[in-house]
Amino acid sequence: MSEYHIPVLLAESVSALITNPDGTYADATFGGGGHTAAVLSRLNDDGRVIAFDRDIDAINGALKDPRLTLVHNNFRFIENYARYEDVQFDGVLADLGVSSHQFDTAERGFSFRFEESPLDMRMNQEARLTAAEVVNNYAEADLERILKLYGEVDGARNMARLIAEARSHGEIRTTGDLDRAIARMLPRGAEHKVLAKVYQALRIEVNQEMRSLEIFLDGACRSLKPGGRLVVITYHSLEDRMVKNFIKTGNVEGEMIQDMYGRVQAPLEAVNHKPILPSEEEIAGNTRARSAKLRIAQRRAEA
Repeated sequence: MSEYHIPVLLAESVSALITNPDGTYADATFGGGGHTAAVLSRLNDDGRVIAFDRDIDAINGALKDPRLTLVHNNFRFIENYARYEDVQFDGVLADLGVSSHQFDTAERGFSFRFEESPLDMRMNQEARLTAAEVVNNYAEADLERILKLYGEVDGARNMARLIAEARSHGEIRTTGDLDRAIARMLPRGAEHKVLAKVYQALRIEVNQEMRSLEIFLDGACRSLKPGGRLVVITYHSLEDRMVKNFIKTGNVEGEMIQDMYGRVQAPLEAVNHKPILPSEEEIAGNTRARSAKLRIAQRRAEA
């Protein structure tokens, strides 16, 4: 499974997650199964892992272990599963990165490295919305909003205008079509940096990542036992801010809600107040780890 995806901050996240070797844990983003395999290696025979992934490629390539249950679904439904199965977790782990397999499979359309790949970007290949649908049918103002909010793209308005202009002459079907449509806004020598932001924005919109993360955090927290751990690896500022806010305040907006005694009503308590970052050695071996941040929280006993 290492060819599918190289797990990031593996030792640090698994060590933070496991507090009881006989416990029940959730890997909310199974991917290549690297984190799950490491968790299973630390559990006793009575330990269990429930792993979620919306990508059928991940599920089909999963490792086999009687202690592992695979759920082909978005991690936003973790609370639904926990309620239906009447289970509470000793820990929940989520690695929010896109898997190497998805980036490296040309027909999935996640990467601008493949010049004429279909504009897809669906993590769940059964979903309706694709990146092509977004760039060809969204209103120009909505394209601007997505590029600015999810990609933090400079000149988002002008870029949205270029996309709208290009699609008026013919459908934007491939990664190459998109790259050519916005070529005038790609600074020489830094093309990849801008393209990475554009593709990130489209991917987040296609997969509704921010909304799914918000629902997941709320549901994962309610599915934890008192003292259970929430361990999350983020890769960009938008999702990291949401996770940080949720741990601090119990909501992704960071709004402080206090009781009559002035105490903040947050169900989680941060275990690490500053994020754990990958080592230089890990980054050298896996460049996709360079932006990763690990945050750890524990559910309060009174929550």
